[in-house]
Amino acid sequence: MEVTIDSKSGYCFGVEYAIQMAEDELNSSGNLYCLGDIVHNDKEVERLENLGLKVIDREDLEDLHDAKVLIRAHGEPPETYKLALDNNIELIDASCPVVLKLQNRVRNSFDKAVDKEGQLVIFGKPGHAEVIGLSGQTNQEAIVVFQDEDLEKIDFERPITLYSQTTKSTKAFYEMGEKIKNEIEKRNPDADLEEHFELNDSICRQVSNREPQLKVFSKEQNVIVFVAGQKSSNGKALYSVCKAENERSYYIQGPEDVDPGWFRPGDRVGVCGATSTPMWLMEDVSKAIQRL
Repeated sequence: MEVTIDSKSGYCFGVEYAIQMAEDELNSSGNLYCLGDIVHNDKEVERLENLGLKVIDREDLEDLHDAKVLIRAHGEPPETYKLALDNNIELIDASCPVVLKLQNRVRNSFDKAVDKEGQLVIFGKPGHAEVIGLSGQTNQEAIVVFQDEDLEKIDFERPITLYSQTTKSTKAFYEMGEKIKNEIEKRNPDADLEEHFELNDSICRQVSNREPQLKVFSKEQNVIVFVAGQKSSNGKALYSVCKAENERSYYIQGPEDVDPGWFRPGDRVGVCGATSTPMWLMEDVSKAIQRL
Protein backbone atom coordinates (compact mmCIF):
# COMPACT_ATOMS: atom_id res chain seq x y z
CA MET A 1 0.00 0.00 0.00
CA GLU A 2 0.99 3.58 -0.60
CA VAL A 3 0.39 5.83 2.45
CA THR A 4 0.34 9.62 2.09
CA ILE A 5 -0.12 12.23 4.82
CA ASP A 6 -2.02 15.33 3.73
CA SER A 7 0.52 18.15 4.01
CA LYS A 8 -2.29 20.71 4.46
CA SER A 9 -3.68 18.95 7.56
CA GLY A 10 -2.61 19.60 11.12
CA TYR A 11 -2.67 22.59 13.42
CA CYS A 12 -4.08 25.90 12.32
CA PHE A 13 -2.09 29.01 13.23
CA GLY A 14 -4.08 29.69 16.42
CA VAL A 15 -3.59 26.21 17.90
CA GLU A 16 0.08 26.06 16.89
CA TYR A 17 0.64 29.43 18.58
CA ALA A 18 -1.03 28.26 21.82
CA ILE A 19 0.95 25.00 21.90
CA GLN A 20 4.20 26.89 21.37
CA MET A 21 3.41 29.35 24.17
CA ALA A 22 2.64 26.45 26.53
CA GLU A 23 5.85 24.61 25.63
CA ASP A 24 7.94 27.76 26.06
CA GLU A 25 6.54 28.39 29.54
CA LEU A 26 6.87 24.75 30.56
CA ASN A 27 10.48 24.67 29.38
CA SER A 28 11.12 27.80 31.41
CA SER A 29 9.32 27.05 34.68
CA GLY A 30 8.01 23.48 34.37
CA ASN A 31 4.66 24.54 35.80
CA LEU A 32 1.59 25.98 34.09
CA TYR A 33 -2.18 25.79 34.40
CA CYS A 34 -4.46 25.76 31.36
CA LEU A 35 -8.11 26.76 31.48
CA GLY A 36 -9.71 23.80 29.70
CA ASP A 37 -8.04 21.40 27.27
CA ILE A 38 -5.49 23.39 25.28
CA VAL A 39 -6.68 21.57 22.15
CA HIS A 40 -9.49 19.12 21.47
CA ASN A 41 -7.13 16.20 21.16
CA ASP A 42 -6.64 13.92 24.18
CA LYS A 43 -3.28 12.61 23.02
CA GLU A 44 -1.76 16.07 22.67
CA VAL A 45 -3.21 17.09 26.04
CA GLU A 46 -1.63 14.00 27.59
CA ARG A 47 1.76 14.84 26.03
CA LEU A 48 1.69 18.36 27.49
CA GLU A 49 0.48 17.12 30.88
CA ASN A 50 3.58 14.92 30.98
CA LEU A 51 5.62 18.13 30.54
CA GLY A 52 3.87 19.73 33.53
CA LEU A 53 0.70 21.33 32.14
CA LYS A 54 -2.24 21.14 34.54
CA VAL A 55 -5.73 21.41 33.02
CA ILE A 56 -8.30 23.18 35.20
CA ASP A 57 -11.94 24.19 34.78
CA ARG A 58 -13.71 27.45 35.64
CA GLU A 59 -14.53 26.34 39.17
CA ASP A 60 -10.85 25.56 39.79
CA LEU A 61 -9.94 29.02 38.52
CA GLU A 62 -12.12 30.68 41.17
CA ASP A 63 -10.07 28.98 43.92
CA LEU A 64 -6.68 29.55 42.28
CA HIS A 65 -4.38 32.38 43.43
CA ASP A 66 -0.87 33.60 42.60
CA ALA A 67 -0.35 31.31 39.60
CA LYS A 68 0.17 31.34 35.84
CA VAL A 69 -2.74 30.31 33.65
CA LEU A 70 -2.78 29.86 29.88
CA ILE A 71 -5.77 31.13 27.91
CA ARG A 72 -6.10 28.77 24.95
CA ALA A 73 -6.80 29.72 21.34
CA HIS A 74 -10.59 29.61 21.79
CA GLY A 75 -10.55 32.85 23.78
CA GLU A 76 -12.36 33.75 27.01
CA PRO A 77 -15.21 36.01 28.15
CA PRO A 78 -14.45 39.29 30.00
CA GLU A 79 -15.28 37.80 33.40
CA THR A 80 -12.27 35.46 33.16
CA TYR A 81 -9.90 38.42 32.92
CA LYS A 82 -11.59 40.14 35.86
CA LEU A 83 -11.31 37.00 37.99
CA ALA A 84 -7.62 36.66 37.13
CA LEU A 85 -7.05 40.24 38.27
CA ASP A 86 -8.90 39.64 41.53
CA ASN A 87 -6.95 36.42 42.27
CA ASN A 88 -3.53 37.74 41.27
CA ILE A 89 -3.30 35.27 38.39
CA GLU A 90 -0.85 35.94 35.58
CA LEU A 91 -2.56 35.15 32.30
CA ILE A 92 -0.57 33.88 29.35
CA ASP A 93 -3.03 34.81 26.64
CA ALA A 94 -2.82 32.52 23.61
CA SER A 95 -6.21 33.56 22.22
CA CYS A 96 -6.23 33.20 18.45
CA PRO A 97 -6.03 36.63 16.73
CA VAL A 98 -8.94 35.61 14.50
CA VAL A 99 -11.07 34.86 17.58
CA LEU A 100 -10.05 38.10 19.30
CA LYS A 101 -11.05 40.09 16.21
CA LEU A 102 -14.39 38.28 16.12
CA GLN A 103 -15.00 38.98 19.82
CA ASN A 104 -14.53 42.69 19.11
CA ARG A 105 -16.92 42.55 16.14
CA VAL A 106 -19.54 40.71 18.19
CA ARG A 107 -19.25 43.23 21.04
CA ASN A 108 -19.70 46.21 18.67
CA SER A 109 -22.58 44.54 16.81
CA PHE A 110 -24.31 43.68 20.06
CA ASP A 111 -24.18 47.31 21.19
CA LYS A 112 -25.72 48.39 17.87
CA ALA A 113 -28.35 45.63 18.08
CA VAL A 114 -29.39 46.79 21.54
CA ASP A 115 -29.86 50.33 20.22
CA LYS A 116 -32.37 49.11 17.63
CA GLU A 117 -33.94 46.44 19.87
CA GLY A 118 -32.38 43.68 17.81
CA GLN A 119 -30.82 40.28 18.57
CA LEU A 120 -27.35 38.90 18.08
CA VAL A 121 -27.34 35.25 17.00
CA ILE A 122 -24.29 32.95 17.01
CA PHE A 123 -24.22 29.79 14.89
CA GLY A 124 -22.15 27.42 16.98
CA LYS A 125 -22.05 24.55 19.41
CA PRO A 126 -23.63 25.38 22.80
CA GLY A 127 -21.06 25.15 25.58
CA HIS A 128 -18.09 25.27 23.20
CA ALA A 129 -15.24 27.35 24.64
CA GLU A 130 -15.20 29.79 21.74
CA VAL A 131 -18.96 30.25 21.88
CA ILE A 132 -18.75 30.96 25.63
CA GLY A 133 -16.14 33.62 24.92
CA LEU A 134 -18.27 35.18 22.16
CA SER A 135 -21.43 35.14 24.27
CA GLY A 136 -19.46 36.86 27.02
CA GLN A 137 -19.11 39.90 24.78
CA THR A 138 -22.91 40.22 24.87
CA ASN A 139 -23.46 39.77 28.63
CA GLN A 140 -24.51 36.19 27.75
CA GLU A 141 -27.52 37.60 25.86
CA ALA A 142 -26.52 36.18 22.46
CA ILE A 143 -28.82 33.50 21.04
CA VAL A 144 -26.84 30.36 20.16
CA VAL A 145 -28.27 28.24 17.32
CA PHE A 146 -26.87 24.85 16.41
CA GLN A 147 -29.77 22.98 14.80
CA ASP A 148 -33.16 23.77 13.28
CA GLU A 149 -34.98 23.45 16.60
CA ASP A 150 -32.93 26.34 17.99
CA LEU A 151 -34.58 28.77 15.56
CA GLU A 152 -37.53 28.91 17.95
CA LYS A 153 -35.32 30.95 20.31
CA ILE A 154 -35.31 33.82 17.80
CA ASP A 155 -37.96 36.58 17.67
CA PHE A 156 -38.39 37.10 13.93
CA GLU A 157 -40.27 40.34 14.50
CA ARG A 158 -37.02 41.96 15.72
CA PRO A 159 -33.82 42.69 13.73
CA ILE A 160 -31.29 39.83 13.62
CA THR A 161 -27.50 39.92 13.34
CA LEU A 162 -25.89 36.52 12.65
CA TYR A 163 -22.29 35.46 13.30
CA SER A 164 -20.60 32.04 13.32
CA GLN A 165 -18.17 30.17 15.52
CA THR A 166 -14.93 30.37 13.52
CA THR A 167 -14.53 26.61 13.08
CA LYS A 168 -17.99 25.76 11.76
CA SER A 169 -18.67 24.46 8.25
CA THR A 170 -19.11 27.28 5.72
CA LYS A 171 -21.85 25.31 3.96
CA ALA A 172 -23.74 24.71 7.22
CA PHE A 173 -23.45 28.39 8.18
CA TYR A 174 -24.97 29.64 4.94
CA GLU A 175 -27.68 27.00 5.14
CA MET A 176 -28.58 28.28 8.62
CA GLY A 177 -28.55 31.83 7.30
CA GLU A 178 -30.96 30.85 4.53
CA LYS A 179 -33.29 29.19 7.05
CA ILE A 180 -33.36 32.35 9.16
CA LYS A 181 -34.06 34.43 6.06
CA ASN A 182 -36.94 32.11 5.07
CA GLU A 183 -38.43 32.32 8.57
CA ILE A 184 -38.32 36.13 8.45
CA GLU A 185 -40.10 36.15 5.09
CA LYS A 186 -42.71 33.70 6.39
CA ARG A 187 -43.36 35.20 9.80
CA ASN A 188 -42.67 38.86 9.08
CA PRO A 189 -43.43 39.40 5.38
CA ASP A 190 -43.50 43.20 5.68
CA ALA A 191 -39.92 43.37 6.97
CA ASP A 192 -37.23 44.99 4.82
CA LEU A 193 -34.82 42.05 4.67
CA GLU A 194 -31.72 44.22 4.18
CA GLU A 195 -32.59 46.23 7.29
CA HIS A 196 -33.90 43.29 9.31
CA PHE A 197 -31.20 40.64 8.76
CA GLU A 198 -27.41 41.03 8.75
CA LEU A 199 -25.34 37.93 7.96
CA ASN A 200 -21.64 38.03 8.88
CA ASP A 201 -19.42 35.21 7.62
CA SER A 202 -16.95 34.95 10.52
CA ILE A 203 -15.58 31.48 9.73
CA CYS A 204 -11.79 31.30 9.78
CA ARG A 205 -10.51 31.03 6.22
CA GLN A 206 -7.62 28.82 7.32
CA VAL A 207 -10.32 26.41 8.49
CA SER A 208 -12.79 26.85 5.62
CA ASN A 209 -10.03 26.43 3.01
CA ARG A 210 -9.41 22.95 4.39
CA GLU A 211 -12.73 21.80 2.93
CA PRO A 212 -11.88 22.19 -0.80
CA GLN A 213 -8.36 20.87 -0.14
CA LEU A 214 -9.72 17.76 1.57
CA LYS A 215 -12.22 17.16 -1.23
CA VAL A 216 -9.36 16.91 -3.72
CA PHE A 217 -7.21 14.81 -1.38
CA SER A 218 -10.08 12.39 -0.62
CA LYS A 219 -10.77 11.81 -4.31
CA GLU A 220 -7.12 10.95 -4.95
CA GLN A 221 -7.07 8.12 -2.39
CA ASN A 222 -8.75 4.71 -2.17
CA VAL A 223 -9.00 4.95 1.62
CA ILE A 224 -9.06 7.97 3.95
CA VAL A 225 -8.01 7.65 7.59
CA PHE A 226 -9.06 10.83 9.35
CA VAL A 227 -7.38 11.50 12.70
CA ALA A 228 -9.01 13.76 15.31
CA GLY A 229 -10.19 13.87 18.90
CA GLN A 230 -13.77 13.00 19.78
CA LYS A 231 -14.29 16.53 21.16
CA SER A 232 -13.21 18.27 17.97
CA SER A 233 -16.09 20.12 16.26
CA ASN A 234 -13.76 20.98 13.40
CA GLY A 235 -12.79 17.31 13.11
CA LYS A 236 -16.38 16.17 12.72
CA ALA A 237 -17.05 18.86 10.10
CA LEU A 238 -13.94 18.03 8.05
CA TYR A 239 -14.49 14.29 8.33
CA SER A 240 -17.95 14.73 6.81
CA VAL A 241 -16.26 16.40 3.82
CA CYS A 242 -14.00 13.37 3.37
CA LYS A 243 -16.87 10.91 3.77
CA ALA A 244 -18.95 12.72 1.15
CA GLU A 245 -16.14 12.37 -1.40
CA ASN A 246 -14.85 8.92 -0.39
CA GLU A 247 -17.11 6.30 1.15
CA ARG A 248 -14.08 4.41 2.48
CA SER A 249 -13.29 7.11 5.04
CA TYR A 250 -12.71 6.28 8.71
CA TYR A 251 -12.53 8.51 11.80
CA ILE A 252 -9.98 7.49 14.41
CA GLN A 253 -8.29 9.04 17.45
CA GLY A 254 -4.93 7.29 17.14
CA PRO A 255 -2.89 4.41 15.68
CA GLU A 256 -4.51 1.87 18.04
CA ASP A 257 -7.83 2.41 16.22
CA VAL A 258 -6.53 1.34 12.80
CA ASP A 259 -8.47 -1.69 11.50
CA PRO A 260 -6.69 -3.98 8.97
CA GLY A 261 -10.08 -4.81 7.45
CA TRP A 262 -10.30 -1.33 5.93
CA PHE A 263 -7.50 -1.96 3.43
CA ARG A 264 -6.92 -3.97 0.26
CA PRO A 265 -3.65 -4.80 -1.52
CA GLY A 266 -2.45 -1.90 -3.65
CA ASP A 267 -4.69 0.70 -1.97
CA ARG A 268 -3.65 4.34 -1.95
CA VAL A 269 -4.25 5.40 1.67
CA GLY A 270 -4.53 9.04 2.71
CA VAL A 271 -4.01 10.16 6.31
CA CYS A 272 -5.41 13.57 7.25
CA GLY A 273 -6.81 15.39 10.26
CA ALA A 274 -8.43 18.38 11.90
CA THR A 275 -6.96 21.77 12.78
CA SER A 276 -6.55 20.32 16.28
CA THR A 277 -4.63 17.23 15.14
CA PRO A 278 -0.84 17.29 15.66
CA MET A 279 1.35 16.19 12.78
CA TRP A 280 3.23 13.75 15.02
CA LEU A 281 -0.03 11.86 15.63
CA MET A 282 -0.78 11.56 11.90
CA GLU A 283 2.77 10.30 11.40
CA ASP A 284 2.20 7.63 14.09
CA VAL A 285 -1.00 6.57 12.31
CA SER A 286 0.84 6.40 8.99
CA LYS A 287 3.51 4.14 10.51
CA ALA A 288 0.84 1.88 12.01
CA ILE A 289 -0.78 1.47 8.57
CA GLN A 290 2.57 0.80 6.90
CA ARG A 291 3.30 -1.95 9.44
CA LEU A 292 0.25 -3.83 8.20
